Amino acid sequence: MGFLEQIIERAKSNVKTIVLPESTDLRVIKAASMIQKQGIAKVVLVGNKDDIRELAGDIDLSGVRIEDPLSSEKVEDYTNALYELRKSKGMTIETARETIKNPLYFGVMMVKKGEADGMVAGAVNSTADTLRPALQILKTAPGTKLVSAFFVMVVPNCEYGHNGTFVYADCGLVENPDADQLSEIAIASAGSFKLLVDAQPQVAMLSYSSYGSAKSELTQKVVKAVELAKEKAPGLALDGELQGDAALVPEIAKSKAPGSNVAGKANVLVFPNLDCGNIAYKLTQRLAKAEAYGPITQGIARPVNDLSRGCSAEDIVGVAAITAVQAQNI
Repeated sequence: MGFLEQIIERAKSNVKTIVLPESTDLRVIKAASMIQKQGIAKVVLVGNKDDIRELAGDIDLSGVRIEDPLSSEKVEDYTNALYELRKSKGMTIETARETIKNPLYFGVMMVKKGEADGMVAGAVNSTADTLRPALQILKTAPGTKLVSAFFVMVVPNCEYGHNGTFVYADCGLVENPDADQLSEIAIASAGSFKLLVDAQPQVAMLSYSSYGSAKSELTQKVVKAVELAKEKAPGLALDGELQGDAALVPEIAKSKAPGSNVAGKANVLVFPNLDCGNIAYKLTQRLAKAEAYGPITQGIARPVNDLSRGCSAEDIVGVAAITAVQAQNI
């Protein structure tokens, strides 16, 4: 059974409620029907019921709940809650009342209030617009200093990683992390790998240098991040700085990083910045014909996940299943 099939089965075992706020997009409506029919999650679409029904046409939305932020009985409660959360930042009750009409804010407030367990958006909206309400309303998880993003990469016919499955981080959010932020990304990504892949993480902190083969400001940031991560999570299998081949290939690891407990068997790859991570995941996806699931966020108090604006209905189903599994572990 492949990665996504396993995730879907896990989602079905403890059904959660997922909000899809972008109901003006046909892909989202198709995905809502598929998720509901397959029993992956209970689905809430945010928007006008008549408009959604008209756009859906023959698509079966039986069992899908629809909440209209313009007429819902929850509007006043959600408005007051948003005002209380944001008044110290200058938000007025009038601004809160207008803001909660935005489906993204309404959807996140459903999660905050326990009416839903997670939200998936980004088919229409940018990453910034998708995550802003989550950070303002849900904030970060207890003990978390940083929200970051990762991809689960499933590479066919691959002898490396965990049966060809990897977590790549950060590939979608933190542009140029400092050493402390990089250590936080590494620890969070290890937890995400263990949760979603159900295997032990082996974390490689990547660089263009292995074990001091080059020295510069760039490599020293990774060296410092490794030190910090080991201090914060001493039981975690983590090492660096490592080049990509030393992280993955046992024969090369022996010469470039002798004695490493991770080199040659890494399954969590932590990139030094967003340039590297984003380029790497897209090259892996296209050249190795890998399945790429993400960007999945980590560090928000409740799961809110972003989509690529080029996503398909099937992609939305996959991210909703991942979001449901994350919600099972809150």
